[in-house]
Amino acid sequence: MNENRTEQMICIAAIAGAFGVKGEVKIKSFTEIPADCFSYGPFMNLSGNIILTPTKSRPVKKFFAAYCKEVKSREQAESLKSTKLYVPRSALPTPDEDEFYYSDLIGLAVELDDGTQRGYVKAIQNFGAGDLLEIRTPGEKDWFHPFTRIAVPVVDISGGKVVIEVIEADD
Repeated sequence: MNENRTEQMICIAAIAGAFGVKGEVKIKSFTEIPADCFSYGPFMNLSGNIILTPTKSRPVKKFFAAYCKEVKSREQAESLKSTKLYVPRSALPTPDEDEFYYSDLIGLAVELDDGTQRGYVKAIQNFGAGDLLEIRTPGEKDWFHPFTRIAVPVVDISGGKVVIEVIEADD
């Protein structure tokens, strides 16, 4: 990688271990269409150095088994378990309107519709029932807010904020 390059790296997959006995790597994709993770070029580390170049891949249950030119044995594949795999932001397609990369949301200010500041987006989580903004409010415990169009009517990445709608529960 070029030393002066400061491009944002996006985590799109992780190594889940070895698959088989011939040095295949088991890869868990984080892309919307799982197989797409192989279409953005070689996998890199967070510093932008190439660590895996898949030459062949195939789906296996919730993962992919992949041969990579850098991995020659099962032991080598197993030693890479839990390694996060990144690509440069420029390798990814531009999101459609009303679509966002999680990395674009992290750090945005969180406001109520009346302009009251509520903190900032710490992370995006999904525990199985949909995406949640994890919000950090100074002096308070981190909290979660649904990431839906109704609950978050405004996402203004260029303005550096999201506006949330607090929905009160009926008594």
